[in-house]
Amino acid sequence: MFEELELIKSKCLNCQKCSLCKTRSNVVFSDGIPNSKLMLIGEAPGYNEDVQGKPFVGKAGQLLDKIFASVGLSREEHVYICNTIKCRPPENRNPLPEEKLACEEYLKAQIDIIKPQIILLCGNVAVQSILGNIGGITKIRGKWFNGGDYVHGAKLMPIFHPSYLLRNDSRVKGSPKWLMWQDIQEIKKAYDSLN
Repeated sequence: MFEELELIKSKCLNCQKCSLCKTRSNVVFSDGIPNSKLMLIGEAPGYNEDVQGKPFVGKAGQLLDKIFASVGLSREEHVYICNTIKCRPPENRNPLPEEKLACEEYLKAQIDIIKPQIILLCGNVAVQSILGNIGGITKIRGKWFNGGDYVHGAKLMPIFHPSYLLRNDSRVKGSPKWLMWQDIQEIKKAYDSLN
Protein backbone atom coordinates (compact mmCIF):
# COMPACT_ATOMS: atom_id res chain seq x y z
CA MET A 1 0.00 0.00 0.00
CA PHE A 2 2.67 2.52 1.04
CA GLU A 3 4.78 1.81 -2.06
CA GLU A 4 1.75 2.22 -4.35
CA LEU A 5 0.89 5.54 -2.73
CA GLU A 6 4.48 6.74 -3.04
CA LEU A 7 4.46 5.90 -6.75
CA ILE A 8 1.28 7.92 -7.30
CA LYS A 9 2.63 10.74 -5.14
CA SER A 10 5.89 10.96 -7.11
CA LYS A 11 3.90 11.08 -10.36
CA CYS A 12 1.67 13.79 -8.88
CA LEU A 13 4.66 15.86 -7.66
CA ASN A 14 5.88 16.12 -11.26
CA CYS A 15 2.45 16.62 -12.81
CA GLN A 16 2.02 19.24 -15.53
CA LYS A 17 -1.40 18.17 -16.81
CA CYS A 18 -3.03 21.58 -16.19
CA SER A 19 -1.97 25.20 -15.84
CA LEU A 20 -1.94 25.07 -12.02
CA CYS A 21 1.54 23.54 -12.24
CA LYS A 22 2.81 26.99 -13.26
CA THR A 23 1.46 28.82 -10.21
CA ARG A 24 1.86 26.28 -7.39
CA SER A 25 4.60 26.37 -4.77
CA ASN A 26 3.98 22.75 -3.76
CA VAL A 27 1.80 19.85 -4.74
CA VAL A 28 -0.47 19.01 -1.80
CA PHE A 29 -0.89 15.23 -1.93
CA SER A 30 -2.12 14.05 1.48
CA ASP A 31 -1.73 13.90 5.24
CA GLY A 32 -2.76 11.48 7.96
CA ILE A 33 -2.48 7.72 7.95
CA PRO A 34 -2.66 5.77 4.69
CA ASN A 35 -4.17 2.59 6.16
CA SER A 36 -7.22 4.40 7.54
CA LYS A 37 -10.85 3.32 7.32
CA LEU A 38 -11.78 7.02 7.30
CA MET A 39 -10.87 9.40 4.46
CA LEU A 40 -11.64 13.09 4.23
CA ILE A 41 -11.67 14.65 0.76
CA GLY A 42 -11.42 18.43 0.75
CA GLU A 43 -11.81 20.88 -2.10
CA ALA A 44 -8.45 22.38 -3.10
CA PRO A 45 -5.32 23.61 -1.31
CA GLY A 46 -5.28 27.18 -0.04
CA TYR A 47 -2.34 29.52 0.55
CA ASN A 48 -0.98 27.81 3.70
CA GLU A 49 -1.37 24.36 2.16
CA ASP A 50 0.47 25.48 -0.99
CA VAL A 51 3.34 26.82 1.13
CA GLN A 52 3.62 23.75 3.40
CA GLY A 53 2.64 21.03 0.92
CA LYS A 54 0.06 19.52 3.34
CA PRO A 55 -3.75 19.70 3.31
CA PHE A 56 -5.72 21.58 5.97
CA VAL A 57 -2.88 23.35 7.80
CA GLY A 58 -4.32 26.89 8.02
CA LYS A 59 -7.10 28.13 10.32
CA ALA A 60 -9.63 25.82 8.63
CA GLY A 61 -7.31 22.87 9.22
CA GLN A 62 -6.85 23.78 12.87
CA LEU A 63 -10.63 23.86 13.27
CA LEU A 64 -10.91 20.52 11.47
CA ASP A 65 -8.41 19.01 13.92
CA LYS A 66 -10.49 20.33 16.84
CA ILE A 67 -13.67 18.87 15.32
CA PHE A 68 -12.03 15.44 15.03
CA ALA A 69 -10.49 15.74 18.52
CA SER A 70 -13.95 16.47 20.00
CA VAL A 71 -14.84 12.80 19.34
CA GLY A 72 -11.40 11.30 19.95
CA LEU A 73 -10.19 11.17 16.33
CA SER A 74 -6.98 12.61 14.86
CA ARG A 75 -5.26 12.78 11.51
CA GLU A 76 -2.19 11.16 13.06
CA GLU A 77 -4.06 8.00 14.10
CA HIS A 78 -7.46 7.78 12.40
CA VAL A 79 -7.89 9.83 9.21
CA TYR A 80 -6.38 10.04 5.73
CA ILE A 81 -6.80 13.54 4.29
CA CYS A 82 -6.54 14.63 0.67
CA ASN A 83 -8.14 17.12 -1.71
CA THR A 84 -10.11 16.87 -4.93
CA ILE A 85 -7.24 18.66 -6.68
CA LYS A 86 -3.62 18.76 -5.57
CA CYS A 87 -2.54 22.29 -6.52
CA ARG A 88 -3.82 25.64 -5.31
CA PRO A 89 -6.02 27.56 -7.74
CA PRO A 90 -5.01 31.25 -7.91
CA GLU A 91 -6.80 33.45 -5.35
CA ASN A 92 -8.33 30.28 -3.85
CA ARG A 93 -11.00 30.19 -6.56
CA ASN A 94 -12.99 26.98 -7.11
CA PRO A 95 -11.23 24.45 -9.35
CA LEU A 96 -12.21 24.52 -13.01
CA PRO A 97 -13.71 21.35 -14.56
CA GLU A 98 -10.51 20.69 -16.56
CA GLU A 99 -8.39 21.02 -13.38
CA LYS A 100 -10.59 18.49 -11.57
CA LEU A 101 -10.38 16.19 -14.57
CA ALA A 102 -6.57 16.49 -14.68
CA CYS A 103 -6.33 15.51 -11.00
CA GLU A 104 -9.01 12.82 -11.04
CA GLU A 105 -6.54 9.98 -11.63
CA TYR A 106 -4.64 10.88 -8.42
CA LEU A 107 -7.77 11.07 -6.27
CA LYS A 108 -9.10 7.83 -7.78
CA ALA A 109 -5.75 6.13 -7.11
CA GLN A 110 -5.78 7.30 -3.48
CA ILE A 111 -9.28 5.86 -3.03
CA ASP A 112 -8.36 2.63 -4.87
CA ILE A 113 -5.25 2.04 -2.77
CA ILE A 114 -6.66 2.97 0.65
CA LYS A 115 -10.18 1.57 0.13
CA PRO A 116 -11.65 3.57 3.04
CA GLN A 117 -14.97 2.44 4.47
CA ILE A 118 -16.12 5.98 5.29
CA ILE A 119 -15.44 9.05 3.13
CA LEU A 120 -16.22 12.56 4.30
CA LEU A 121 -16.83 14.98 1.44
CA CYS A 122 -15.78 18.33 2.82
CA GLY A 123 -17.53 21.16 0.98
CA ASN A 124 -19.44 21.52 -2.31
CA VAL A 125 -16.47 20.95 -4.65
CA ALA A 126 -15.69 17.58 -3.04
CA VAL A 127 -19.37 16.57 -3.13
CA GLN A 128 -19.73 17.47 -6.81
CA SER A 129 -16.49 15.68 -7.70
CA ILE A 130 -17.66 12.37 -6.23
CA LEU A 131 -21.48 12.47 -6.23
CA GLY A 132 -22.19 14.98 -8.99
CA ASN A 133 -24.57 17.90 -8.64
CA ILE A 134 -26.98 16.46 -6.06
CA GLY A 135 -27.72 19.69 -4.19
CA GLY A 136 -26.05 22.28 -2.00
CA ILE A 137 -24.09 21.28 1.08
CA THR A 138 -26.63 22.82 3.47
CA LYS A 139 -29.33 20.46 2.15
CA ILE A 140 -27.30 17.24 1.99
CA ARG A 141 -24.79 17.54 4.84
CA GLY A 142 -25.02 14.93 7.55
CA LYS A 143 -26.72 12.35 5.31
CA TRP A 144 -25.17 9.05 4.30
CA PHE A 145 -24.80 8.24 0.61
CA ASN A 146 -23.69 5.07 -1.10
CA GLY A 147 -20.74 5.91 -3.30
CA GLY A 148 -20.91 2.82 -5.50
CA ASP A 149 -18.02 1.33 -7.45
CA TYR A 150 -16.00 4.56 -7.74
CA VAL A 151 -15.34 4.42 -3.99
CA HIS A 152 -15.56 0.64 -3.50
CA GLY A 153 -18.93 0.87 -1.74
CA ALA A 154 -17.72 3.23 1.00
CA LYS A 155 -20.31 5.18 2.97
CA LEU A 156 -20.14 8.86 2.05
CA MET A 157 -21.17 11.85 4.13
CA PRO A 158 -21.03 15.45 2.92
CA ILE A 159 -19.93 17.84 5.68
CA PHE A 160 -19.46 21.58 5.95
CA HIS A 161 -16.01 22.85 5.03
CA PRO A 162 -14.31 24.25 8.17
CA SER A 163 -13.70 27.59 6.38
CA TYR A 164 -17.50 27.92 6.08
CA LEU A 165 -17.78 27.24 9.82
CA LEU A 166 -15.20 29.96 10.51
CA ARG A 167 -17.37 32.44 8.59
CA ASN A 168 -20.52 31.28 10.44
CA ASP A 169 -19.34 31.24 14.02
CA SER A 170 -22.66 30.94 15.88
CA ARG A 171 -23.13 27.79 17.98
CA VAL A 172 -26.87 28.10 18.58
CA LYS A 173 -29.12 25.16 17.74
CA GLY A 174 -29.49 24.86 13.97
CA SER A 175 -26.35 26.89 13.18
CA PRO A 176 -23.63 25.35 10.94
CA LYS A 177 -21.33 24.72 13.93
CA TRP A 178 -24.12 23.05 15.87
CA LEU A 179 -24.99 20.91 12.82
CA MET A 180 -21.33 19.96 12.40
CA TRP A 181 -21.30 18.78 16.03
CA GLN A 182 -24.27 16.50 15.22
CA ASP A 183 -22.52 15.22 12.08
CA ILE A 184 -19.18 14.44 13.74
CA GLN A 185 -20.94 12.41 16.43
CA GLU A 186 -22.75 10.40 13.73
CA ILE A 187 -19.43 9.90 11.91
CA LYS A 188 -17.78 8.66 15.13
CA LYS A 189 -20.62 6.17 15.68
CA ALA A 190 -20.17 4.81 12.16
CA TYR A 191 -16.39 4.69 12.61
CA ASP A 192 -16.69 2.81 15.93
CA SER A 193 -19.06 0.30 14.34
CA LEU A 194 -16.26 -0.70 11.91
CA ASN A 195 -13.98 -1.93 14.73
